[in-house]
Parts: sequence; C-alpha cells; structure tokens
Amino acid sequence: MTHPFRSHDCGALSADDVGQSVRLSGWIHRTRDHGGVLFVDLRDHYGITQIVADEDSPALKLLDSLRTESVVTIDGEVKRRTSETINSNLPTGEIEVFARGVTVQSHAEELPMPVAGEQDYPEDIRLKYRYLDLRRESVHANMLLRSQVVSSLRQRMNDQGFTEIQTPILTASSPEGARDYLVPSRVHPGKFYALPQAPQMFKQLLMVAGFDKYFQIAPCFRDEDARADRSPGEFYQLDFEMSFVTQDDVFATIEPVLAGVFEEFSNGRNVTPSGEFPRIPFAEAMLKYGSDKPDLRNPLTISDVSSHFETSGFGLFEKIVGTGGVVRVIPAPNTVEKSRKFFDAMNDWARSEGHAGLGYVTRKAGEFGGPIAKNHGPENMEKLYAEIGLGPDDGLFFAAGKADQAAKLAGAARTRVGEELGLIEQGCFKFCWIVDFPMYEYDEELKKVDFSHNPFSMPQGELEALETMDPLDIKAWQYDIVCNGVELSSGAIRNHRPEVMYKAFEIAGYSKQDVDANFSGMINAFKYGAPPHGGSAPGVDRIVMLLADEPNIREVVVFPMNQKAEDLMMGAPSAVDAKQLRELQLRVIEPQKG
Repeated sequence: MTHPFRSHDCGALSADDVGQSVRLSGWIHRTRDHGGVLFVDLRDHYGITQIVADEDSPALKLLDSLRTESVVTIDGEVKRRTSETINSNLPTGEIEVFARGVTVQSHAEELPMPVAGEQDYPEDIRLKYRYLDLRRESVHANMLLRSQVVSSLRQRMNDQGFTEIQTPILTASSPEGARDYLVPSRVHPGKFYALPQAPQMFKQLLMVAGFDKYFQIAPCFRDEDARADRSPGEFYQLDFEMSFVTQDDVFATIEPVLAGVFEEFSNGRNVTPSGEFPRIPFAEAMLKYGSDKPDLRNPLTISDVSSHFETSGFGLFEKIVGTGGVVRVIPAPNTVEKSRKFFDAMNDWARSEGHAGLGYVTRKAGEFGGPIAKNHGPENMEKLYAEIGLGPDDGLFFAAGKADQAAKLAGAARTRVGEELGLIEQGCFKFCWIVDFPMYEYDEELKKVDFSHNPFSMPQGELEALETMDPLDIKAWQYDIVCNGVELSSGAIRNHRPEVMYKAFEIAGYSKQDVDANFSGMINAFKYGAPPHGGSAPGVDRIVMLLADEPNIREVVVFPMNQKAEDLMMGAPSAVDAKQLRELQLRVIEPQKG
C-alpha cells in the first residue's frame, strides 16, 4: 500500500533512484518559471528536492498558482539532471522529480517574512512568527545542533556512571541571587511556589540521599534582564553533583565531557588545551585580564605598574597611587603605523562607557609620545617598558583609579584593543578554570561583609579559617568554567557541615535562626550524615551558542522571549480573567502612574 504522503523524504533521492515513481511531501520553498517550465524547490526537515513541471505535466497549472510555503504532496518520476544543471551543493543535486500529480495539503497566505534566503529581519517579526523563522536553514540547523549537543552531553554523562534524575519544578523560593518566578497556590491561599532558579538544594539533597553521581539537563527560571549570552525567563544547564570528591575530581570529570562535545561539533575549529584546562586564580584573572571570564584567544595581558608612579612627574597618577588606587596598563603592540586618531578614539570610547578616560603612550622607533610619557620622562618610561617586555614600536594604554574600577576598564580595553588590532585568534575554543574565588566581599552600600558568590561553597580551611582569618582573605572552593570569554558555569565543593555553615552565615550577618528558617530542608538533612560533595552546571544554551558561532543566545533557543521577557508569539505574559484570580484569592494592584 502506498503511503498517503511520501515514499521518500526531500533529502533522500540520488542518481540511484532515477526512473522510480516517488511521492514527496513538503513546503514550496522557491519557484522559478522558465517560460513554460516551472521549477519548484520542495523542502522538508531533511532537505530540498527540485520538482519540475512543464506543459506535459498535469501538475503545472496548480503548482504555478500556489504561494511559497504552501504544503503539497507531489507524485512523479525521478530523472537525472543534465551535467550542466547538477547542483553539487545539494545532496539531491544530481536528480529532479518530474511532477505528474500534486495534492495541496495546506495553502499559505502571504508571508509576513521570507523563509528562503538568510537576510536579516527585525527581531520582533522573527519572534512573533517564530514558526516561520524556524523554517529558515540556519535557524533550523541551530536547533538540530542543539538536539545533537544535548544528546552527546547526556551520553557522555551516562558513560561516566552518572544517574539522570529530574528534580521538582514547583518548589520553595531560594536565595540564588536573581528574582524568583512565583506561582500562586489555589489550595493554599496567599502562599506561593517558586520556579527553581537552579536545582541547587535538590541536587545536594540527592547526595545526602546516597545517589553518588547525579545529572540532568535542567530547566532553570530567573526573572532577570536579557543579555546576549543570557535568555530572560528560562534556560537550560547540564546540572551535576558528585559525592566524596575534591575539586580535582570534579575537574577531571567534566573536562573530557566538555572538550569531547566541543571537539565533536567543532567543524575543524581547534579545541585547547587537549589535556587539563589551565587554572587561573581569581585575583590573577582580575589583574592580568581585568575579568573573571577571560578570553584566552586574546594574547594581551594587563600589568600593574603602580610602583612606577609612586613618585612621578605625572601628578594625576601619583595622587591616585598615593590614595590607595592603582595604575594598570594594556599593551598595544606594533602600533607604529597607527595615527594619534586611533589612541584618541580609544580614550573617547572609554569615556562613552562611563569611565574618566583611557590614558596612552605612543612609541615609534623608540620615541615616546603623549602627555603621560612627557611628564613621566623617557628614562622612567624605558624602565616601565622594559619591565613589561614592550618594544620600540609598541603603544600602551593606562587605566587608573580604585582597583575594581581600574580592573574593569583595563579588562574592557584589553578586549577592544585586541579586536581593533586583529589579535583575537579565530577558529578555536580556549578553555580555562577560574579558581580560588573570595568567599566574602565588602558591600559598600550596606557597609557590611557579605558572600561574594555562592553562600553554600566550602571555605578553604573550613571552620578554622572562618574563626581565625580576616573574612576578606578567605578563599572558597569555588570555580568557573570559561570558554572564549563566556562563562559556561559556576560550581563549588559544597559546605556540608552544619557547624561550618552556621559560622559562614554568621560572618555575613545571618543568625542560626535565619539559616534554619531559610534553608531548613538542607541544613536539617546535613544533620543526618552528609558526604563531602561538589559539582557544577555548564549552560547548555551558551555551549550551543559558541558551537553555532552565534553572537546572541536567542539564535539557539527554539522559542525565545524578547529582551523585555515577552513571548510575542504566544502573547505572554498576559492578563488573566477575574474568575482565575478569585480561585487563587489574588487581586492585581495596578502600578502607580508617574
């Protein structure tokens, strides 16, 4: 019995099928009328087949009347293309199907956006008609890549003996750092569930429950603003946790998983290193790269030259250093051919980013130029250049101020100089770990010590460190995976001892009662025997974004929201009717105007 819709898909036919009668179904991708001969590119999920209808074909008239993106079933005969019409870019490019019959499955109205071609189109149109956007070749390919990456991640975790477990979606509000999405309970009026920002507590409880190695491709929900590398609303991560492990064990487990996936889908791009990922302490990363997610494809490194300006003819820098500030420099190698305009443009850019400015020194054939060099003196500049290894034709940019502000400006300038001078290595993925994060930081606004990152990390030195060290000197067993300047995940060896957790929170201003009230599930579980454990959670969306070489994460999410966290296609978020609100015993309070 002949299948009602197809004998083959649109990517299957080849020269071996010439002479066969076939049935294909798909969308009319593109049509070309060559004076009595109509060529139709028929597209489905698997590929494109060229359909031909001439005046001898009973299908000609109907095919000619249809709009692109109409869905049809074609009955016809496979014919070999002439040598000059073979399309080597198509798997089906050696053949075409002569249409003997056509059945219209669905008529397409006039399209709000084109499907054929890869031209840019306004994002609001693309998101409103995402089901059309997903028919486009590059977007469709991104979703297939995503599926393959997820499948590969899952297989690699299974091969390492991990158990896949799904954790709850309706849970309690958690202190992950972003705002929760709250879900009102109908049966418990006035109370709310929260969608999980991450399965953090549940995965730790799974270790307490004795599962040893857990993972899942976990959906996470955070009510935060969109960024190029972050979806508003929801995202997915490869969430995993392991018992009886050190930081080294976690690294040895996830490195081959990530490196393997990137190698599998690299399409010839180089994945480095081939062995262990380099480990860069947080303080070193902030000094050398001005960022805790450094792009190692950029060869430039930042240096601290504050000591050169403790006594200097350049009064501004001397004053900054004398009041506890720092002077950081970013090399601009081989800028002998660059005009003063290049350096001034960098200074203007820094000001446009909200900084006071980006000082600079030019150098051509050993001759220094610019106000800083003039005031600091050629002899002193020679010493500075010698210390950081610069040559006679290298320029230098200066970022000065408080340490955190100077690091931020220097990091952004390092990236911009690398881009402007074409120094960023292309066609590669460079991984590293950032380690030894500070456990605490000083909150200038609240005038108190607070957790720097994850409050559930084990402090290095454990209880003794908490009781004897300055909190701002304590490091945490916490780490980030970074690739090409994109943070793929944060992770940590967890604080599994109640007495250590109580003390850690006490330093940040939380009482024992606060901990018991806010984290009762976890702290109580730890009192019944908890193994040392740790893990991480690389972001699936970010992995696919890098592999697809897309600048925006929305290009690899099947139905993304816009930057305002709106689903333009489904009309979410939306108002609900009064009946639903009454069932939930809720009332909407309109925001005050003005």
